[in-house]
Amino acid sequence: MTDFQDLALAATARMRAVFPATPLMRNDYLSDKYGADIWLKREDLSPVRSYKIRGAFNAMRKQVPDKDLFVCASAGNHAQGVAFNCRHFGVRGVIFMPVTTPQQKIDKTRVFGGDAIEVRLVGDYFDDTLGAAQAFCAEAGGHFLSPFDDEDVIEGQASVAAEIAEQLGRAPDRIVLPVGGGGLSSGTRAFFGGQVPMTFVEPDKAGSLLAALRKGGPVTLPRISSFVDGAAVARIGDAPFARLADVDPGDVLLVNEDRICTTIIDMLNVEGIVLEPAGALSIDALKDIREEIQGQTVVCVASGGNFDFERLPEVKERAQRYGGVKKYFILRMPQRPGALKEFLNFLGPDDDIARFEYLKKSARNFGSVLIGIETKHPDQFQSFLAKLDSAGFTYTDITNDEMMAQFVI
Repeated sequence: MTDFQDLALAATARMRAVFPATPLMRNDYLSDKYGADIWLKREDLSPVRSYKIRGAFNAMRKQVPDKDLFVCASAGNHAQGVAFNCRHFGVRGVIFMPVTTPQQKIDKTRVFGGDAIEVRLVGDYFDDTLGAAQAFCAEAGGHFLSPFDDEDVIEGQASVAAEIAEQLGRAPDRIVLPVGGGGLSSGTRAFFGGQVPMTFVEPDKAGSLLAALRKGGPVTLPRISSFVDGAAVARIGDAPFARLADVDPGDVLLVNEDRICTTIIDMLNVEGIVLEPAGALSIDALKDIREEIQGQTVVCVASGGNFDFERLPEVKERAQRYGGVKKYFILRMPQRPGALKEFLNFLGPDDDIARFEYLKKSARNFGSVLIGIETKHPDQFQSFLAKLDSAGFTYTDITNDEMMAQFVI
């Protein structure tokens, strides 16, 4: 047994005084779907509905009682983990969050921390929030709690791996896990000592690990999408990357954000499991490794379930567009009697108009219309578009035009 394993096991044992091990559950639905023995490590069932409680606990326990002020910057799960542990250890916490943080996450952080914490809303962007938190921490003499770039945090996150080994009773054939800043992935890999094949999954618009592997070191991505907020990190941590530097880039998958939405909806509708986008990453990646996991025992780390249901319409929308059952068009509608009725007759029995809006009259005889159409099967759009072409209607499909969608959808 390595020194790191000893440290991770010791951290895991200490956590039992605070919360029980999260379940490792075989999922029959996914097992049947992928022809493998699929188990879910349910970090969405931790007290703060994510694994972030682990790293925060381990880092804080090593500083108490020498430090009684802890500071962090976070827009979500890390903030809640720190808040929970501040109350547990009876220490003071100051948590900096961006001004743009959803109220639901702010309220949950305050609930977990109670009187032990203070939430400060600073900055429109996380970098501004982080700078303010670090400046305050230095001035106040507190201990700054990084969400991932800290050896004690990595050690704490490795408790996920320690529990998997104990609960399964053996090493799995493969572990699939999400990557954000790298704390969970580096801790899990270090615990198993490279003896268990792993698939590392990142959002396609926040692939900081893959970029670092290709460059030979951490690099800051010029632009990322924040949709998969639990894994939307522009630069992987230096400490995590030191443990991941020899990962084969072929073991890192970038998954489409809209496709992740199909997995969130699927797990909610079929299994009743609520996952945030980052929490669905590992399960979504099964679609890409279907062939190589046949007959294997695979553990997917469901890293979090802090899902704001106000986001559900957006998630459903993105899932439908990815699945090809919902499309948006800019249609040039003739300004003559009967034109609209003619158009409506092109729709099939399973087609439904979800959006219809005149944008402007671009000419005396024509008007531009934004129209959204839902259907049951993607191939039904072929018949619909063929009828439009035959009738001489002019249209532009803007479903996958990201810039246009930002303005009109």
